[in-house]
Amino acid sequence: MNVTYYGHSSFLFEIEGSKVLFDPFISPNPLASAIDVAKIEADYLLLSHGHGDHVADAEAIGQRTGAEVVAIAEIAGWFGNKGLKAAYPMNIGGKVKLPFGTVKMVAAAHSSSLPDGSYGGIAAGFVVEAEGKTFYFAGDTALTYDMKLIGEQYKLDFALLPIGDNYTMGIDDALIAADWVGASKIIGMHYDTFPAIAIDQEATKEKAQLAGKELVLLTIGETISL
Repeated sequence: MNVTYYGHSSFLFEIEGSKVLFDPFISPNPLASAIDVAKIEADYLLLSHGHGDHVADAEAIGQRTGAEVVAIAEIAGWFGNKGLKAAYPMNIGGKVKLPFGTVKMVAAAHSSSLPDGSYGGIAAGFVVEAEGKTFYFAGDTALTYDMKLIGEQYKLDFALLPIGDNYTMGIDDALIAADWVGASKIIGMHYDTFPAIAIDQEATKEKAQLAGKELVLLTIGETISL
């Protein structure tokens, strides 16, 4: 599978012919100013929670591409009322089978509200099984013992974890989380976008290396194969 990073916590996965876009916050992000949002294609929008820095471009991309929204029921309903396809309302612990694989919604410890201030349900993460691989997209979260359940239920190939601190886990807790979920490879997210979550990338990579983890920090616009 190919993965393209669009900054903050936004990633486009190309899996089994489907384009799966996580948490699109691109056009308001000055670090992603070189990305043309109008050229991003998506078949599915997986939204971890309702904060603007995770859903800012969801409506525009969904309207243009016809992408299906996969999110907690309150968020799916909110975007459905805006005319997006929202046939996959979920809640914590639920799993849906999609053309590219399966998506299970798992717990996250974070707040959630939608851009207009309305109730956004609770924050979530996703475990995706596709193309013979299994990965965990944590969304915004603190370190939580619920992560141990993921490690007990799945054998992960990699995990996408927030590392910016302040609003989410920092690298120290993220490395514990990686142990608990059983991931030796971490793709970092939710860092450097705002002053409050700026990190020293080299020092952060060194911490991960000392903990026996491979930490991948992608350049915005970069595509890798996993």
